[in-house]
Amino acid sequence: MSPTVPHEPAAGPQSIRKIAIASLTGTALEWYDFFLYGTASALVLGTLFFPDASPLAGTLASFGTFAVGFAARPIGGIIFGHFGDRLGRKPMLVITLLVMGFTTFLIGTLPTYAQIGAWAPVLLTLLRVLQGIAVGGEWGGSVLMITEHAPAGRRGFYSAWSQVGINLGFVTSAGVFAAVQTLSDEAFLSWGWRVPFLLGAVPALVGLFIRLKIEETPEFQSVQHEGDKQRLPVLHALRTHPRAILITAGARMAENGASYIFLVFSLAYGKHIGVGNGLLLTGIIVANVVEGASMVGFGALSDRIGRRPVYMAGAATLIVFAFPFFWLVDTGTPALVWLAFIVAIGIGHGAMIGTQPSFFTELFGKSSRYSAIALGHEFASVFAGGLSPLIATALLAATDASWPISLYLMVLGCITLVSVYFARETVQRDTAPTPEPRLQPAGTHE
Repeated sequence: MSPTVPHEPAAGPQSIRKIAIASLTGTALEWYDFFLYGTASALVLGTLFFPDASPLAGTLASFGTFAVGFAARPIGGIIFGHFGDRLGRKPMLVITLLVMGFTTFLIGTLPTYAQIGAWAPVLLTLLRVLQGIAVGGEWGGSVLMITEHAPAGRRGFYSAWSQVGINLGFVTSAGVFAAVQTLSDEAFLSWGWRVPFLLGAVPALVGLFIRLKIEETPEFQSVQHEGDKQRLPVLHALRTHPRAILITAGARMAENGASYIFLVFSLAYGKHIGVGNGLLLTGIIVANVVEGASMVGFGALSDRIGRRPVYMAGAATLIVFAFPFFWLVDTGTPALVWLAFIVAIGIGHGAMIGTQPSFFTELFGKSSRYSAIALGHEFASVFAGGLSPLIATALLAATDASWPISLYLMVLGCITLVSVYFARETVQRDTAPTPEPRLQPAGTHE
């Protein structure tokens, strides 16, 4: 276990604002690429790369390649976590951005099944694996870049801005996809779907310029100065923080699993029940704009009342709203569809993801923090976000109803509630690395 040492002086107000903006922008550009694949999986990749299957089966196969990217994320988390703890946060963020931009551009150039047969889905899957490896190393680094610079008592507020970048990435990708969908069906299937992927090269170049200007975090610099680098950070994290890693993974189940049902599967669900993709995409975009503001508010609230109550409130909202979400979408009424997404994403999901960066950072000591966060965060993504669209689509195919999917959402919510319940409150330790947490009931403190 890393020894507790005095917290290094955080960056000044002007500096932390600059770092927050730079991290937010870079994260938005990288997640634009990752979310783009999810949208395309729901709307077009099944048709182009799995044409012999029925529409629902093609979507299922497409979501299978989507899940492969999530399976690769722990690999990226381990690789980039190791070098992030050994060499620094900044170089890892530059590399992940370049890999993501390059693979996204290549997806836009891929020949389809009609052109090269079975090689098309094979190449698509390989590129998706590279995407997963890159994004697996991205989240932990971008979060630590802000949290390890943040001033005492404001970590929740400032770190939430890193999550706003994820929303901006999704809004941008959904907006670009909505624009190309205005083309005729023939043009969209022929070349229009490629445009958003080809544009992925632009975010990579812009993000590279921004991230090269970011300073390394004070806490990593102190690790270098004190000679506290771990030879194998991943093993150190597993040895010293096993329970905290499990708590991190459990806390992710509702946040990550539900988000991809709302953001990705809902598009396939709408197509199945006859609700227009344009209406759903608009609702998702509006909800993400709302969440961009709400998550910062929830992050600030967690600085005042604690990380756990805010996070648990988000999970509880997901459980309560699991059935009403689909009831509202089923109406096809624009105002009600928008309400469904705003409550689910803007409130329930926003409370969890807005609190997540500061909460997870404070669970671990700084010498293996990148690796520890990556382990819990990315392994959970395999079983949560990676599988949730696939599971939801399979449940829909088996029952032709939404109620099993609602039950599935409730199960995810309960896993997260229990996990966070057994975590200790960390807000009072936002100025120093924390020791390994002991499982204990809510309301107790070490």
